[in-house]
Amino acid sequence: MEITPSLLALQLVTGVALGAVYALLAIGLSLIFGMLTVVNFAHGAFFMVGAFVGLYFLGLTGNFWFSLVLTPMVVGAIGLVTERFLVRPLYGRGIDYPLLLTFGLSWVLIEAMRVMFGIEGLPSSTPPELRGAVDLGFGYFPKYRLFLILATAVIVLALWLFLEKTRYGLIVRAGSRDGEICKVLGIDIARVWLVVFGIGTGIAGLSGVLAAPTRAVNPEMGIHVLAESFVVTVVGGMGSLPGAVLAGLLVGIVFSLTSLFAPDLAELSIFVLMAVVLLIRPQGFFGKKGLLS
Repeated sequence: MEITPSLLALQLVTGVALGAVYALLAIGLSLIFGMLTVVNFAHGAFFMVGAFVGLYFLGLTGNFWFSLVLTPMVVGAIGLVTERFLVRPLYGRGIDYPLLLTFGLSWVLIEAMRVMFGIEGLPSSTPPELRGAVDLGFGYFPKYRLFLILATAVIVLALWLFLEKTRYGLIVRAGSRDGEICKVLGIDIARVWLVVFGIGTGIAGLSGVLAAPTRAVNPEMGIHVLAESFVVTVVGGMGSLPGAVLAGLLVGIVFSLTSLFAPDLAELSIFVLMAVVLLIRPQGFFGKKGLLS
């Protein structure tokens, strides 16, 4: 196969679309870790649940946009229950306790989806209005993948505006830096933790429904995505949202370009990238204490 500039450009845009999904997942992970210092091993399972819930609502209503709005709300509500009744009692007991709990929860969610939807999973397809391709000047590119890039940009912008321009966002950022001071000031930090966990899991669910048309929807789909999202989170810097976005796009591009030149090494390439980044900068691109550092 001849490698042309047009092919490289198309592969680069493909990597950006793939990286958009990685970035969304890593944002949820970073948000929860930056505020709660909880390594959420159930994050991939919430992604998987989002894909199934999205397809379920799509089957009920036939409306992709309705599914896109309702799914993160449902998955976020599951996250609220998880934080309130499962994770919260483990605060202060060490980072390994919530890690083990969320690891076990991920398998509970996987088995629940197997029981409800079967081992094979559900078929998925691109919404009719987003089918086809667009001429980018150097080649035709699927409309849905362009939509993924645009949707990620809108979500990232909305989250940034929430954190930077609202009073509640200020409380979230302050709580990520010093929760004790927030308590002294009379802020209900437990409620802030609850909301942050709900937002993080809701974003994971939104990632799942957005990614569903581009991959097989089955109960195990979150396992592989979890490993990749942790790579993105580590490369970007634990707890850093700008780092999650940058690293997500970079990992997607590296994976896509490696798939072009050496397909057998595509999976390995992102872990090599992580190793190189950590050797040069152990804390990741923007890793430091505090949310949105």
